[in-house]
Amino acid sequence: MESRHCPFCTLPAARIVAQNDYALWIYDGFPVSLGHSLIIPKRHIGSFFDASTCERAALLGLLDQAKATVDAEHQPNGYNIGINDGEAAGQTVPHLHLHLIPRFLGDAADPRGGVRWVIPGKADYWSGR
Repeated sequence: MESRHCPFCTLPAARIVAQNDYALWIYDGFPVSLGHSLIIPKRHIGSFFDASTCERAALLGLLDQAKATVDAEHQPNGYNIGINDGEAAGQTVPHLHLHLIPRFLGDAADPRGGVRWVIPGKADYWSGR
């Protein structure tokens, strides 16, 4: 990791749940659900599209590991998996990270559309509004 001012480059070791050669897994510091996890490359890069093939494989490997652990610990009914890539997409920490957000029946009144709700006015295509 490289940047002294990046919160993901300066994570305390105690926050790291698991890691491999290219990436690490932590629980989100501001979780939206039980088990909300972040998968982060060790190299300081901002965009998924700047990640190498090895980094992408490492990220997805930890994503699988995090999902298996969260399944065992919390038994969610589904997941949202997301990347905010760029300021216009809502990225607030300029270090690539994947969100694994466990979802539970009843945690939202109508969860249809999932990640489509990043632009609320265009999310609902099913009701004929």
